[in-house]
Amino acid sequence: MSTRHMMDAEIFGRDVSFDYSEGWVAYSILTLRLAMGWVLFQGGIVKILDPSWTAAGFLLNGIPEGNPFGGFWATLANQYIGVIDPLNAWGLTLTGLALMLGVAVRWSAFWGAVMMLFYWAASLTGGLMQGLPVAHGWVVDDHLVYALLLFGLGAWGAGRILGVDAFLERTALVEENRWLRYLLG
Repeated sequence: MSTRHMMDAEIFGRDVSFDYSEGWVAYSILTLRLAMGWVLFQGGIVKILDPSWTAAGFLLNGIPEGNPFGGFWATLANQYIGVIDPLNAWGLTLTGLALMLGVAVRWSAFWGAVMMLFYWAASLTGGLMQGLPVAHGWVVDDHLVYALLLFGLGAWGAGRILGVDAFLERTALVEENRWLRYLLG
């Protein structure tokens, strides 16, 4: 296990310092990446393997009453379900697979977070006067936590820890096109 290090940072205008172990940080980031990847992969692959699955039922009947975007979800179900279903199923599956393999983690984490924000918006209710603002919590629910976790995985460059991104970033293509590192990591 690696030695302890001191981190000095400024957060919200305040100086903070704390000890950390690089080894434990790497293990925790890898574990979070694999767990989040599995959750997304599993959520998508079950949809792909079930030929009768469609998001239309949820979009038309599962949105909480008073959702501020209710008409948007109904439009998606009625006019765009042929695009929404594959985007949903394959987006979850491929994002999860990319996270588990550690390939294009920043790109995948970004799009995974976008999906989670859509799911979060679908769970909004009519507000505090009509009940809870989110169907499964008070503003923060599992989808918002997943979006934040995905943001963190991208920010940490989690694909560099036992992931394909560690190899890809050493290739001549990435060395010559440094902007590609914004997709990897």
